[in-house]
Order: sequence, then C-alpha cells, then structure tokens
Amino acid sequence: MLDKNFTAVLLEEALSQGGDFAEVFMENSFSGSLVIGERQIKEAASSIDKGVGVRVCKGGELQSYAFTNRLDKDSLIKTARQAAAGINEKKQNIHFNLQENELASPHIILKTQKDISKMQKADLLRDVSERIYAAHPSIIRTDGSYLEEIQEVTIANSNGLWISDKRERTRFSISAQAQKGDRNESAGENIGALKGFELYDGWDKDEFAAQIAEAAIRKLEARNCPSGKMPVIINNKFGGVIFHEACGHALEATALAKRASVFQDKLGQQIASPLVSAVDDGTIPNAWGSQTIDDEGLKTQRNLLIKDGILTGYLIDSFNGKRLGLAPTGSCRRESYRYAPTSRMNNTFILNGTSTLEEMIAATDYGLFASKMSGGSVNPASGDFNFSVDEAYIIEKGKIKQQVKGAKLIGKGSEILKNIDMVGNNLGLACGMCGSVSGSVPTTVGQPAIRVSEILVGGQE
Repeated sequence: MLDKNFTAVLLEEALSQGGDFAEVFMENSFSGSLVIGERQIKEAASSIDKGVGVRVCKGGELQSYAFTNRLDKDSLIKTARQAAAGINEKKQNIHFNLQENELASPHIILKTQKDISKMQKADLLRDVSERIYAAHPSIIRTDGSYLEEIQEVTIANSNGLWISDKRERTRFSISAQAQKGDRNESAGENIGALKGFELYDGWDKDEFAAQIAEAAIRKLEARNCPSGKMPVIINNKFGGVIFHEACGHALEATALAKRASVFQDKLGQQIASPLVSAVDDGTIPNAWGSQTIDDEGLKTQRNLLIKDGILTGYLIDSFNGKRLGLAPTGSCRRESYRYAPTSRMNNTFILNGTSTLEEMIAATDYGLFASKMSGGSVNPASGDFNFSVDEAYIIEKGKIKQQVKGAKLIGKGSEILKNIDMVGNNLGLACGMCGSVSGSVPTTVGQPAIRVSEILVGGQE
C-alpha cells in the first residue's frame, strides 16, 4: 500500500514525541458472506477495507495508537502525529533502515475465493441445507452462513522490519431446528480453515447433514439435567473451549502485565494434573487460527504452555513482554488496523493422553458426559467460569444413559486443571472466534476427551 520511503517518514513522525519504538500496520482486506434461512438466500454481502494503524511505545510503560482509512499523505502524517502525541516526552535519536523480510508460508491456498462465483457458494449452502431437510421429516428449518476473508498486511517498524503476509480463510456454519408437538430443539456445526474453496473438496455433506439433523432430533427427548457436584467427561474438539476461556486468556501477557491472572508468577509450578500438557501453535498448516507471522511481524511458533502439569510458558507480545521481562512468542494479534495488537491465542489445545473415551465412561459410576460444549463466560483474574453444555448425557454404572438438557458447568479453571484424572487419545480441533481488547480474531480450540473428577453441574431438574 505504501512505499518504504514514505513509511519511513511516518515512523519518524511517530517517534517525534519521545517514543523509542514505532510501528506502521498496513491492511488491505476483502470479506464476503452469504446467509440462508427457510431455504432461501437471505443475504449476500461483500466489502473491501483498507487502512493504516500507527503504534508508538516507550519501553513497557507507554503505548499510543492511532489509525485511519484515509490513505492520502496528509491524513497518514496526521495519524502518525496523533500516535506520537500519546507519548509526549523528549525526542530520542533513533536511526533505522527498513529491510524487507521474506518468509515462505506453509499455508498453501489451492482455490482462492476470488476465482469462485457467488453462485457456487450459494449452491453449497443450499445443497447442505436440503440434505439436512432430507435427513428427517422432523426438521422444520435450517439457517446457515458462508464466510470468506482475504487479508493482506504489511508491517514496518523502527527496528528496521518490513514484512508482508496474506491470509485467506473460509468458514461454513449451519444449524437445524427439529419439532415434535409443541417442542422445538436445534443443533448446528461449522467447519473453517486458513484455506480457499478447496476446504469443501471431498467433504462428506451427507454425513455432516445427518449429524446435525440427528443431534437436533435427539434433543427432543432430553429431560432436565440434575444438579450437583459430580465427575464430568468433557468431549474432544469444542470441549477445549473451557481451556481456552478459563485458562488460555489467563496465560496471555495482556492479563499478566496488569497482574490480573490466576497464573501470575507461576512459571515452573504445578498448576494442573500431571496428565495435562497443552500448547498454543500458530504454525499448523492451514489451521483456522494459524498465521505465518503475527500482527507485529514476528514468525508464529509452537508455544508449550503446560508440560506434565507444570506451567512452562505464557503468550507474549513485545510491549507487554518488556513490562514482564519476557521475550515475545509470536502471539500478538489484532482484528484489523483499527486495533492496537496484543497477546492472543492462535490454535490452543490440550495434548493427547492414553485413555480411550470408552474407558473413561466405563470408569464412571455416576456423572455427566458433556458431548458438545456451547458458550460461556469467564473472569480471567479469578478463573471463575460458567459454561453451557449443548449436548449432554447422564452416565450410570459405566454406561451412557438418558440425554439431558440445560446443563451448565460451573467452577474455576485452576481447580479444573488439577482435577483432571483421565486424558483421552482422541485429540480433535474446532474453530471459533475470540473477542478481546484487540478485537475478534479466528482461533482454534481443542483437546482429547478429558475426565474431571468433580465439577459443579447446574441443571433444571
């Protein structure tokens, strides 16, 4: 978007009020969406967004940010000066020479979205929707969406960095509503990746549609969930949302620098069961939460967070890293140029253990099987969480029994980690969106099935 010479001028302006580090983030992005409901395409939208964000820092003490979508030189210089004014100290003599860096991306795009017509994408939505209707006569409605984004960024800073990245993602989501008498229940699924339209090649649409329809129909017979403390088996894939929310956010420097984390100053300490190891890995080829570089231009990496229950690492951005005295981990992210970046998760998951799901169920005399998790809330400072279970079953004498509805899992992330007494061997990942101070970013959650010896279950029975 901008050439090196003018970008250097912006960096000089940004440093004019005493900052010791300046960064220019340039973005050119395209996004598109299609929405289906009641067998009709209800909405088709697309947009292009271009803009520049300027960040100025002084050590780990001060940070100032300004952005604009006006790309004429006067507006860009004004933006750099606005960012500089947030420091307002004696100017320092900083010399830099922008040097282009190139990284080979492991994320290969085979069918870029720009080459696929809207009609093909709409046909995909209609096709899956009709397969869900055909799966069972009790299905009365489907609602779905097709999302795509191509984001091109260039990052330059006063350390001499000049680096670019292109990220292309697509995500498909759909839900079904089933009816029996006066009772209605719904279920849904989604898939997404750092890929183009090739994500849908070889996709078993019949199996995908049948899973959604059957999940909605099963809920029609569910009874209210009982309450109380009990062993809970949390299934793989999106079950990892509890680790993401209740533990992952507390491992981000965003919280640590404010001393608002339950894992403050606990590196090297036992924070989880010895059965638990966990990572955040931004390098997995074409995974939904992956990137070649983070949003301050550092190469993403695989960060070991917990090994055999011992806290081994945090997720660090450069600014908060200076406050904490820790090196950055390639974990700095932002939704767009409208946000200053900070430490965020990429693909975060608990690693495989040795137990099978069947062994976990057989070892449970009475408890709850949380087959599929839903959303929830968490306080990163205390670790307190409250999560809804989308699909759950009572376990009695080592066997899956009645499906139940209205189940909630209530507790503290730090306690849950220590109470994990079985870890499965069926690691699975699921895609989602994570919101924080730097906006909403694509993240992957995941885990194998785990058994927690005791969780407070909230129910309606």
